[in-house]
This record gives sequence, structure tokens and C-alpha cells, in this order.
Amino acid sequence: MSTLTPAAPRESGQARFTSPAARATGPLRRGKSRMDPTRNNTAAGLAAWLLALLFAAPVMWMILTSFHSETDAATNPPSIAANLTLDAYREFFGETSGVSPWPALINSATASILSTVLVLVLAIPAAYALSIRPVKKWTDVMFFFLSTKMMPVVAAILPLYLFARTVGALDNIWFLILMYTSMNLPIAVWMMRSFLAEVPVEMLEAAQIDGAGLLLTLRKVVAPVAMPGIAATALICFIFSWNELLLARVLTGVVAGTAPVFLTGFVSGQGLFLAKVCAAAVVISLPVLFAGFAAQDKLVQGLSLGAVK
Repeated sequence: MSTLTPAAPRESGQARFTSPAARATGPLRRGKSRMDPTRNNTAAGLAAWLLALLFAAPVMWMILTSFHSETDAATNPPSIAANLTLDAYREFFGETSGVSPWPALINSATASILSTVLVLVLAIPAAYALSIRPVKKWTDVMFFFLSTKMMPVVAAILPLYLFARTVGALDNIWFLILMYTSMNLPIAVWMMRSFLAEVPVEMLEAAQIDGAGLLLTLRKVVAPVAMPGIAATALICFIFSWNELLLARVLTGVVAGTAPVFLTGFVSGQGLFLAKVCAAAVVISLPVLFAGFAAQDKLVQGLSLGAVK
């Protein structure tokens, strides 16, 4: 007669019964060990540096070419180790040619700065009406502003030229300022509307309770809060106006010619001109670079305003 003996308990039985939290965190921990955040950040940083060098390479090459002689600048393949000289800059500033670039630079600064101020004066109240105090069918208004940027400038250049010739506004810096203002106003209204939409309504209500009018509210309440957005909008409008060539080329001549128009004067069908063009491009690009560096923090804050809710 055989006897039945109870089976011995399995020693590994207790190890199999683990808590749900331990079972849930075990695979996650193993996954984290395989995904090293430091390695990912290093790869992203290297990719960002490579892209930055890729975009900066043409600019650095332009700067280097501007310090070469015309003969060295025109060699193929280009000579990197050629002797450096300031002949191109001397010719740009008129030491050898006798033509000074300062009138063109002053015209560009005048047209860009005054048109940017006019754009802000007109765009801030319009954006205030479309965001903080919405008007009826404001989406149709915004689409109208956007539709004005859909038509290329070259399609309207002939009517503008005929109108300027009729009213005697050709080669007039004030007519060019008006054109730059109308060119940048739609994009400024679009940008400022998104910036002013972030102004807390409570601050506006408190200003109304204190008896502040519209102008005082814009100057004392809205402007300080939306200053990064205003700076970003102003910088973009200034860059667009400074770099504009087509309108200035057609509507101006000797008196109101701008810096981009003056730069195109170095390009000729005969002779060597590459070093002179690079030197002129470097000098004309400096105001935009200085403005960008001066308003860098405001530009970053303004362009990222409203991106994170």
C-alpha cells in the first residue's frame, strides 16, 4: 500500500508573485537604459551645428572673397589661401571710383526706419481691434490682409510706376516709404494679432475701471506686455524694407536710390566685379546683422509668444 506524500513547495514560487508596480517598472527601466538622453542630446547638438555651418558657409565665403583681389576672386577653383587686401572696400567707399555709397545707405535707413514706424503705428490698433476687441467677421478681415500678399510685386509694378509718374513721385523717398509701409502692413497685422491675443483680459478690464482710454491702454498696458512681439514685428519689417530691391529699382533713380540698388551697380557685363560685389554685400548686410543681434532676446521671445499654451 503506497502512501501519498505531499509535493514539496516550489522554491521559486514566491519569486513569481511580484507586485504590479514591479512588473510595470521593470520593462520601463530596461527601456530607459537603452535610450540614453545624453547620447540623443549630443546627436541633436551635432546636427544643429552641421546645419548652422551649412547655412553660414556661403556667408563666410562671401566675407573671405571680399578681402581678395579681383583676379584671385575670379579663379576657378577659388583660391582660399590668396593674399588679403582691402581694395574692394576702398572701391566700394569711393576712394578709387569717386562714387560714395553714403547717400544710398542713408536712403535705405530712412525708408526702412520710417516705414517700420508707420507700420507699427497702423498695425497695433488694427491688431487690437481684431484680437482684444474683436470686430464682426474678423476672419474675413484677416483673409483680406493675407490675400494682399498673394499677388507678386512684379504684377503690380507697372500700375505703380504709371501712378508715380503721373503724380510726379518717381525718385521720391517719401513715395518709397509709402510703398514699403503698404508692403509690410499685412504681415505686421497678422503677427501683432497673435501677440496681442496673449495680453490678459483682466489687465484691460482693470485699465477700463481706472478710466483709461484707448490710447492710454495701448501705451501703458498693451505695449509693455506685448513688447517682445512688437520688437519681433519691427525687426522683420525693417529687414524686409532694407532688402527690398524691385520697387526701389523701378521707382527710384539717382536721388532716392537705396543700398540694394547701389549694389547692383557693381555688376557689369565686362570686367571682374566679384570682390566688389562681395564687399558691398558685406557692408550692406551689417545694419541688419546689428539690428538682429541687438534685438535677439526680444525676437526669440516674440516669435515664441503664444507657442506654448
